[in-house]
Amino acid sequence: MQVILFDTSVRNSLLPFTHTRPVADIRCGILTMRERWERFLSKPTSTLTVPYLQHVFPHESGEDNLYINGAVFANPGIADAISSLAIGEKLVKDELVIALRTQKTINTTEDIAYQNIAKTYEGNVASLKNVWDIFSINGEAIKGDFKLLTYNKTSVSMPDDIIVKGSENIFIEEGAVINAGCIINATTGPVYIGKDAEILEGCMLRGPIALCEHGVIKMGAKVYGDTTIGPGCKVGGEISNVVFFANSNKGHDGYLGNAVIGEWCNLGADTNCSNLKNNYDEVKIWDEHSNKSVKTGLTFCGLIMGDHSKCGINTMFNTGTVVGVSSNIFGAGFPEKFIPSFCWGGSDGMTTYSFERAIDTAGRMMARRNKQLTTTEKDMYQYIFNNTTIQRDLFAK
Repeated sequence: MQVILFDTSVRNSLLPFTHTRPVADIRCGILTMRERWERFLSKPTSTLTVPYLQHVFPHESGEDNLYINGAVFANPGIADAISSLAIGEKLVKDELVIALRTQKTINTTEDIAYQNIAKTYEGNVASLKNVWDIFSINGEAIKGDFKLLTYNKTSVSMPDDIIVKGSENIFIEEGAVINAGCIINATTGPVYIGKDAEILEGCMLRGPIALCEHGVIKMGAKVYGDTTIGPGCKVGGEISNVVFFANSNKGHDGYLGNAVIGEWCNLGADTNCSNLKNNYDEVKIWDEHSNKSVKTGLTFCGLIMGDHSKCGINTMFNTGTVVGVSSNIFGAGFPEKFIPSFCWGGSDGMTTYSFERAIDTAGRMMARRNKQLTTTEKDMYQYIFNNTTIQRDLFAK
């Protein structure tokens, strides 16, 4: 059986992160949506997504295909219901298609809704619907992933020279290092410390927190709950309810809260982000797909930053700021609350960030982690650059 994770139109509400990945590769909790499904089903997966991403994330089908909605959070009940589907059946919850099993190869995401005989799932279904769900659901996702990843496993011993509360809710993987003077409070939620991760001296952590493989928390950092520090990320300063996808840096002082940071981003020293309006009003953010401001229903909402975007020292982001892919922000004052992909500048004005310069910068940052962009990935970024020109022109000063 081939397992394929499919995108739906919800991907439009998860920009800027779905510019560069299918919904299934969004991290929420300790794991990405794909990693969670692969653990529950014990099978590798491929992807059905929009055409320009399909070369980077291949679609592999056969004579027996199980298509699963990549926006749905895997859990034991749903996994069992999906595994029991017969060919020609699909699993639904209200209007949401969770999964379907077919002998056909489905070539477009739009075809999913018209396939198979429906079986109704009676249990609860959690799924990503809006970009702010990534941080607002993150605490509960960490708790679920913690149980999944630590089941029947034994944690590495806790060092003696740190202060701990709720040690039963702390799990340390092999190779992880916790240095002297740290304080970890896991009575408020689990704390997961991944393989070869490191917490430097004097850090304060309050769960739920996930520090993923090879992640680093810098000296004296204050990390509040519902925070995920993805693989290879390095963070410092004050952080609360933030999801870092992978290989991104916030290595210095400054506040970041109720935020999502994509891959290969860098926040300069003393970057600060507002996550609460002075009048305590509901936060609105810019919806890139519909080209309008939308209500989040949240009082707290900070920075949403797409892959490979960066900002200089002392950058200030307003409440509910959205930054696209491969933008470079710097200078005094607050930049616009929506910064399209491949922009260069700040509050004094924005211009187009040369594609060649942006790719060159991306390559240099990735080389520091012994990685490089593939030809298909460069083609993907070229497509994004070409198809966001109108947005840059509209928002340029």
